[in-house]
Amino acid sequence: MDKWFHSQDKLIQVLLLFIPVVNYVVEILVRWSAFLRKGGAVRLVVCIVVTLPSGIIVGWLDAIWTLLFNKLLLE
Repeated sequence: MDKWFHSQDKLIQVLLLFIPVVNYVVEILVRWSAFLRKGGAVRLVVCIVVTLPSGIIVGWLDAIWTLLFNKLLLE
């Protein structure tokens, strides 16, 4: 899922991360698939934080971060 997300246009990425319920699902899928593929302690902590209800806020931060830097926060 993370490869698919990163292959999308920047506008599509920002839109997916800006819509409230969609951003929560996209965050969970992208973060956990990246963790399963690459591993790492920081990715695990970020996955757990995103899975909690605070994931919607992290999704909005990621939308802004993606708009500015073309990658997810803490990636």
